Amino acid sequence: MSVLLTIVASVVIIIGIVLIVAAVTKSEYNVGRSVIINKPQREVFDYIKYLKNQDNYSVWAMMDPSMAKTFEGVDGTPGFKSSWDSSNKKVGKGEQELKNVVDGERIESELHFIKPFDGRANAHMVTDAIGADSTKVNWGFSSKMAYPMNIMLLFMNMDKMMGKDLEVGLQNLKKVLET
Repeated sequence: MSVLLTIVASVVIIIGIVLIVAAVTKSEYNVGRSVIINKPQREVFDYIKYLKNQDNYSVWAMMDPSMAKTFEGVDGTPGFKSSWDSSNKKVGKGEQELKNVVDGERIESELHFIKPFDGRANAHMVTDAIGADSTKVNWGFSSKMAYPMNIMLLFMNMDKMMGKDLEVGLQNLKKVLET
């Protein structure tokens, strides 16, 4: 009986420690990357404001070119929604809604991941003119993990995991716009 009691007490203590650590662990994360594109800001912005164009540069869109997609609204304007459903588990099922457009400068959208996990994230793309024919594009994501799942942020480097995909996507965008 004392062995069983020791095992139960140990499990309760471990669970308690995990819950306490999760309570003091950050729950939010931000990931961002940038690229310089040798095109005028207006031209770059007028391309990235359309969510449908992400099929031409986003790593996630390219993982499954045959995924089912639906669109609602007027692309490039707040309220436009792009939905996807893929058999590829890395792509999954979800939707992206354009929330805000600051003409010539910034787009903001909300992502709702449905499968393989439920989650939400905010995304943005910002263009800054650094010359008459040169534009810096910043692409970023921010999200939050609910307690106690936020403890996974201690073991997952979201910047490293997602940053690589953002870098490849931005390089693809550069190629598309410069050729």
